[in-house]
Amino acid sequence: MQLGARVLKTGVAIVFALFLADLLNLPSPVFAGIAAIFAIQPSIYRSYLSIIEQIQGNIIGATVAVLFGLIFGHHIVAIGIAAIIVIGLMRKFKLDSSISLALVTVVAIMIFEGDDFLEFGIIRFLTVMVGVFAAFIVNLVFLPPRYEIKLFTTIDSLQDDIIRWTRLAARQASEHTSTKAALSKFQDRLSDVEKMYDFYKEERHYSKKKRFIQARKLVLYRQMIITTKKSLELLHRLHKHENEIANLPGHFRGMVQERLDFLLTFHEQLLLKFTGKLKPEHSKWFDEQDKKYVDVMEQLIQQIAFEQKREGEEEFSSYHLFYIFSRLLDYEENLEHLDTLIVSYRSYHSNEKNSDLEQSFY
Repeated sequence: MQLGARVLKTGVAIVFALFLADLLNLPSPVFAGIAAIFAIQPSIYRSYLSIIEQIQGNIIGATVAVLFGLIFGHHIVAIGIAAIIVIGLMRKFKLDSSISLALVTVVAIMIFEGDDFLEFGIIRFLTVMVGVFAAFIVNLVFLPPRYEIKLFTTIDSLQDDIIRWTRLAARQASEHTSTKAALSKFQDRLSDVEKMYDFYKEERHYSKKKRFIQARKLVLYRQMIITTKKSLELLHRLHKHENEIANLPGHFRGMVQERLDFLLTFHEQLLLKFTGKLKPEHSKWFDEQDKKYVDVMEQLIQQIAFEQKREGEEEFSSYHLFYIFSRLLDYEENLEHLDTLIVSYRSYHSNEKNSDLEQSFY
C-alpha cells in the first residue's frame, strides 16, 4: 500500500482542523474536520482558488440555512428544499466544486432546534471555515508539491514505452492485440501527463527571475508533450497499416526503419540533453542525416509511382504511404523544434541547476 503526499496531507489537515476547533472552543469540531477533507487540494494555487470558492459557497449555504430555519423551521422537508435551492444557486454562480461543503453547512445549521438559532448558525459557519483554512495552511506548508519532477517522470516513462513499441511495430515484431492494448493505455497515460502539466502550470513563484524561467520551461514541456503525441500518432499509423508495410520492397522498408530508428534515438537523446546528461551542441548530429532524408523521400516518390503502375494484383494503395510519411515528417519537425528549445534553454539558463531533476534520471 502506497501513501501519497495528498493522503498524508488529508490526515494532517483533519487533525489540524480538529485541533483549531477545539482550541477555539467551537461546538461540534467534527464539522471542521469534514470541511478539511473537502478543502484539501493537489496544488497550492488550486488550494487558494478553492478557499475563495469555499468561502462563497459557505456564505450561500449558511445564509439559505438561516433564512429557511427562521421562516420554515427545522422540518426535514425544509432542509431538503433548502439543499435544492443551494445547489441551484451554486450552479448559477459556477461554484460546482464547493456544492458538497455548502450542503454540509446547510445540514449542520438546520438540524439545530434551540432558541439561539441565529447565533448557532454563525458558530457552525465559522466551524466549517476553520476546517477550510486549516486545509489551506496544510497545503501551503506541509509537503508542498513539486510537479516538475512528476511531470518529467511521466513524460519520460510514457515516451520510453512508446519508443519501445514503435521499434517493434516498424519491424512487424509486435503482436497485434498486444499493441492495440498498449495504445489504449498510452492514451490514458497521456491524459495523466496533461493533468500533471496543468498542475505544474499552476505553481506560483514570487521571484521575477523564477517566473521567467518557469515560463520558458512551460513552453519546453508543452513541446515535449506535443512531440510525444506525434510519436503516438506515428505508432497508431504503423499499427493500422502493419500488413501493408510488410508488403513493401525490402530495401525501401529497410530505409524507413533506419530513418525511424534514427528519430527514436534522437528523441531519447533529447530527453538526456534536457536533464544535462548530453552536450547542448550534440544536435549538430541531426544535420548529418539530411542526405539520408533526401534518399528516403526520393525512394518514396519512386515507390508511389511504381504502385500506381501495378495492375491486376493486390496492391498497396499509395495514400497509405502518404499517411505514414506525413506522421513521420510531423514527428521529425516537432523533434527539431524540441531540440531548438532545449538548446536555447540550456544555453541561457546553464547556471540554473535542478539537481533533483538531473540526479533522478539515468
